[in-house]
Amino acid sequence: MTSTPLPGAALGSTGMHISRLGFGSWAVAGSGWQFGWGATDDAESIAAIRHAVGSGVNWIDTAAVYGLGHAEELIGKALAGLPETERPYVFTKAGLVWDPADPLASPRRVMKPASVRREVEDSLRRLGTDHIDLYQVHWPDTGESLEYAGDGSGAVSPDATPLEEYWQVMADLKASGKVRAIGLSNHSPEQLEAAERLAHVDVIQPPFSAVNRSAAEAIAWARAHDTGVIVYSPLQSGLLTGAFSAARVAALPSDDWRTAHHDFTTGLPANLRLAEGLRPVAARHGATVAETALAWALAWPGITGAIVGARTAAQVDGWSGAGSVELTPSDLDEIAAVITASGAGAGPVRP
Repeated sequence: MTSTPLPGAALGSTGMHISRLGFGSWAVAGSGWQFGWGATDDAESIAAIRHAVGSGVNWIDTAAVYGLGHAEELIGKALAGLPETERPYVFTKAGLVWDPADPLASPRRVMKPASVRREVEDSLRRLGTDHIDLYQVHWPDTGESLEYAGDGSGAVSPDATPLEEYWQVMADLKASGKVRAIGLSNHSPEQLEAAERLAHVDVIQPPFSAVNRSAAEAIAWARAHDTGVIVYSPLQSGLLTGAFSAARVAALPSDDWRTAHHDFTTGLPANLRLAEGLRPVAARHGATVAETALAWALAWPGITGAIVGARTAAQVDGWSGAGSVELTPSDLDEIAAVITASGAGAGPVRP
């Protein structure tokens, strides 16, 4: 597998230099769990992962809960046999625990020390490796079921593990050598500050796109603390690829989590207007709408890289050039106007 380098950046103070784009594995995790994207073809998914790596993507983001372990297993198979010099970095997450007897039930947010130690061993086994390059807390521990609202909302159980306790466990895993760096996903600036007092937050992973701009404050916090930032859902689960329409959304399979999400229901018209408004900018740069949306996210100060999903090699080709798209100040002004006019999302509209 021959890899062509893509534009990259230092991931905070971790010592890792990553491509501006990383392969996200949520969408290849398969069906049969609550947050699946419908049925997938494992051979096609493995081919997509290998194609991304061959295209110069040097990191893969996953989580134990994706496909209830299936995504990690796929990554392990895709990377098996690769020489160490050609292996991408592998980032995964802990803290969403499922019931094997009821796979369609919502996973619970659990960061109890014993649970985390068990999770890391399970992830190492599924990935077929002896260390994890970046181990992240998927969501703050509430002890309750994950309610997918995209905003971290949900009840908190008295049984929830305090942040300081679970962040100490993560720091201990880093000290043991099982993980190279540690990070926090979906945590607020106040939570990041509390964790930083105990051990350095190497990386954060918030959601961020032209639709969902709510993490701007957390990104600014990371920039001030030499913390890497890898953002997820920069294409808003496919809505900013330019390939979606109301008809395509209506045709999504019933086991695709997007069918019930507000971005694909009440928020759909505004989101489609935003995606359509990116076409003139994309055309000027000879880029796809997806690459333009990604370039917008990457233009924000403090963002190191963006996680982009793909279920086929062709989908990888639709976004892999985004790291080379340089938006001008006038482009950013135009996109800000498009965002405002569309009525999509909330938050600042320009880097």
